Amino acid sequence: MQAPTESDISEVAGHIRREKASGLDICFHNLPAVEPPTDYVGAEDFVSRFVEFHAAHVKAAISGLTCPVAALVIDFFGTTLLDVSRDLAVPSYVHFTASAAMYALFLRLPGLHDEVTVEFEEMEGMVDVAGLPPVPPSALPLPLMEKTKPGYTWFVYHGRRFMEAQGVIINTAGELEQSVLAAIADGRCTARTEYLPRRCTHAGFSTATQARAIAHGLERSGHRFLWVLRGPPPAAGTGQPSDANLVELLPEGFLERTKEKGMVWPTRAPQKEILAHAAVGGFVTHSGWNSILESLWFGVPMVPWPLYAEQHLNAITLVASMGVAVAMKVDRKMNNFVEASELERAVKALMDGDSDDGRKARETATELKAVCRKAVEKGGSSYSALGRLSEEMRQGAVPAIPFLP
Repeated sequence: MQAPTESDISEVAGHIRREKASGLDICFHNLPAVEPPTDYVGAEDFVSRFVEFHAAHVKAAISGLTCPVAALVIDFFGTTLLDVSRDLAVPSYVHFTASAAMYALFLRLPGLHDEVTVEFEEMEGMVDVAGLPPVPPSALPLPLMEKTKPGYTWFVYHGRRFMEAQGVIINTAGELEQSVLAAIADGRCTARTEYLPRRCTHAGFSTATQARAIAHGLERSGHRFLWVLRGPPPAAGTGQPSDANLVELLPEGFLERTKEKGMVWPTRAPQKEILAHAAVGGFVTHSGWNSILESLWFGVPMVPWPLYAEQHLNAITLVASMGVAVAMKVDRKMNNFVEASELERAVKALMDGDSDDGRKARETATELKAVCRKAVEKGGSSYSALGRLSEEMRQGAVPAIPFLP
């Protein structure tokens, strides 16, 4: 992790100015600066401890408000702040931006920690999470694969503390993840004693070896494509990919041979606008939850190519639970490498009319497009859930709180 750059600070400040000028009744409170941890191991350790260091300032800020306080809404790495909500008797909610499947795994994790005494990749069989198909241990998020690391400890900690919150706000629609949401609501995920021509798009950055494999796979698939190819981050730890050097990354002659069939885009692309285009028939995606929701919103079936975070679990969900994707073999032990022949097979299966898997994914994606849009309409599941949340917060609001040191 790196401290925010001047560019980052300027971007956040600009966002705050725009929100203040929007006319919405939003106030921003700047908390006093704290020294970030320097002896952290991994992003999970850094973020969780950095949030914890702000607890006293958060408590003081809430105590200093002159208006009633409806709730404290925390990020899923911010469960240490549940102590603040308890001390002030303010209702708390977890804002979980990933899938309900990932939330269910978090809830299940404290129980798994007690039940599975070896590393997950050494366990026999599958990981059981209520509401989900059997999960291969290899599909678990990377921090869970090394129990001796602080990242694993924090995941277990957050999963245990989620149950202390008044509720959870999950970035999903009820119809997309019915079985797992039912399991969460029933308490079955917690620790238990018994209990035009079409194109295929690809987004992401690659090493030269992987980029050449992708190029060969796309070329041999015979389908038209838009390939968003990014380069590695310009500096270690910065996170954001750079613009791709196509000469260095692509096989010789590839652009010339495919110029009538495809396009390679080396800079950041407008993903939502691309997915909305009628020519897009499939999406090779790294399976981030936001990208999944955008793809489903436009009814685009997928080929999951997970890399990190919860993406491997999302890939399992897309194929086995939702049925909106064609599976592709990803070698996680080889830095998530995919062979050219495997990419070729998956793209053909998704796009060709004679593939049962592809036909099912295309049909289901079209169905879920309507489901997503209906969910946010008046009377839809997400619309109604947000209304219930608003009313619950309004009813649970507490008067202005005197400062409690």
